[in-house]
Amino acid sequence: MNTGNKGKIALLGYCVESLEAAARLGRDFVAVVPPGFAELLEKDGIASVTWDFDRINEDSTGLAMQLLDQGVRLAVPLYEETVEWAGALNARFFDNPRIFNRALLFRDKAMMKRKAQMSGIRVGVFEEVDSPASLEKFFKRVNEALVHIEGDAPDPVHIKPLRAAGSVGHVVVKSVEQIAEIPAAAFPCLAESHLNGQEFSCEVFVHDGKILFLNVNEYIHLGYSQLLPPTPELERHRERIRAEVQKLIKAFDFRYGILHPEYFIDADGELNFGEVACRIPGGHIFELIERAYGFDPFAGQILCSDPETRAEDLDAFFPDEVKGRKGHAGNVLVYPRKATVRALDIPKELEAEPYFHKHDLFEPVTAKVAERVGFGNHYGKIDFFGEDANRLKSVIQKFEGMEYYA
Repeated sequence: MNTGNKGKIALLGYCVESLEAAARLGRDFVAVVPPGFAELLEKDGIASVTWDFDRINEDSTGLAMQLLDQGVRLAVPLYEETVEWAGALNARFFDNPRIFNRALLFRDKAMMKRKAQMSGIRVGVFEEVDSPASLEKFFKRVNEALVHIEGDAPDPVHIKPLRAAGSVGHVVVKSVEQIAEIPAAAFPCLAESHLNGQEFSCEVFVHDGKILFLNVNEYIHLGYSQLLPPTPELERHRERIRAEVQKLIKAFDFRYGILHPEYFIDADGELNFGEVACRIPGGHIFELIERAYGFDPFAGQILCSDPETRAEDLDAFFPDEVKGRKGHAGNVLVYPRKATVRALDIPKELEAEPYFHKHDLFEPVTAKVAERVGFGNHYGKIDFFGEDANRLKSVIQKFEGMEYYA
């Protein structure tokens, strides 16, 4: 497929699937990668620029000049740490400083929540806290507002780093006593009330402010297992979810690319906004989308990020969200429950399960199990695929509970 657009694009971050997708689309591109990746790309004949995205500085002008000299006209963020850099670059490429300001909304969780709340989107109670004392004050105020009676267990609150990706640094605070155990390095951070209900994410492909494809990803156990399209209980809310996502697009003035918002839906069908990102989602969700719908989401992100992509190319690319599904896809992210492991041990029941698709679990290199950071560092995943969403959910729950390492 060749979309025929002139000028190079810059892919910010190292993602093999995105590099391959850009090549299949016929796009001329430059990979902007962290230190250590350029030599590998050079061997494959891929043009690259090395950049330290974690180093906070104001030298986006220098990076923009390097890319402009190579004919780059657009930056596409692949990972969380590249979002504001893409915003800074595109603000220069399109001579529109608001693009950078909007990108900051996706990187500062407190600013993100305030913007959503000001736009009439339902969120929980939240506050930026800079010390254990201010967190304790927030914890007590939240629980006072819930008018608990004596003997009731307090409701938890959550703290998150203001700028980290996903669940990194996320702590559930269940008591005042626990606050004393939180390290000083965790502050300042965002504190927020607990949101009840089922949590799910959306993967929203947007072009010129319009939703071209809306995926609803059902978390079975956040960070460990999920499936899509969701079970009927969640699927029946699709139009309501779409309306909330459209409200979010308007609030953040989001025009091009992919959004990855997370929501909670309660027993009454009310939706509460959790947070939103504008890069490739974690959990191998893109792989599940391709299995369930038959299109390449990595290519979809590139097409939607580019204002010059033609409407006819977009119409031909995305299937119908409901009628276009080929089945339901899900996965289990496997993480050993033991401190040390010696070998991979696949249960016979897994290979006999009709909904089992494949796994990429690997033999441990060292016996000591690495400490888990956020929902990363898993030892591979198990993929499932089937026609019945409820049956798939039961299968995933069964195999999530098993041990795969001896």
